[in-house]
Amino acid sequence: MSTNLLSLTYTTLKIHETDLIMRNTLILFITTSILLVSCGPTVFLSSDAISRAKQHDKLAILPPKISIPASKNVSAEAMAEQRATESLNFQNEIYKQLLRRVTRGEMSVNLQDVEETNVLLTRTFPDGIYTTEEACKALNVDAVMSSQFGLSKPMSQGAAIAAYVLFGGIGATNEVTVNMSLKDCSDSKLLWNYDWRYQGSLGTSPEDLVESLMRNASRKIPYYTGSF
Repeated sequence: MSTNLLSLTYTTLKIHETDLIMRNTLILFITTSILLVSCGPTVFLSSDAISRAKQHDKLAILPPKISIPASKNVSAEAMAEQRATESLNFQNEIYKQLLRRVTRGEMSVNLQDVEETNVLLTRTFPDGIYTTEEACKALNVDAVMSSQFGLSKPMSQGAAIAAYVLFGGIGATNEVTVNMSLKDCSDSKLLWNYDWRYQGSLGTSPEDLVESLMRNASRKIPYYTGSF
């Protein structure tokens, strides 16, 4: 009896230990992965977008505009620096996602390198203020893609860890609104606009967000070969 009881107790403890490990693994997965809750995107495509896109050779991705609510725990200077960091991260991720599709033959346009875009813009517009027409002229491209990301909290890795502490821990989520536009440099006409709302965990990175975004958005853009 005592041997059977010891065996039963050992088995029960092992089951409890396994259950605990699985539960902790699930919690870790949830807090570090995307919790995707998004509304269907709103897409605008001008009647001549595809015909104009066929004439384009080079597209530039402008630095995204980032908005993050101010916090009493973070200085204005730190917030400005964080917006700049987020902007560059999102710009690079958009470029990477589009380049991947261009390389696979899914998009019919060449992309201007992000570093070249930013150097030319900074050199020409040190205050960071410019119109679509001015940007097109400075960059010497056929079209420009602009974007706005509204974040409820920072998304980049270091900032996300700080936000984890400042904004409320495991249960905190990051609500994001995204608006992307494509304009023709010949007359600054809006060819395409993509509006999307997303919700993810604090473990969500710009790479995660843009990958989810571009998985659908790239098929709506007039350069997508499936559109022709």
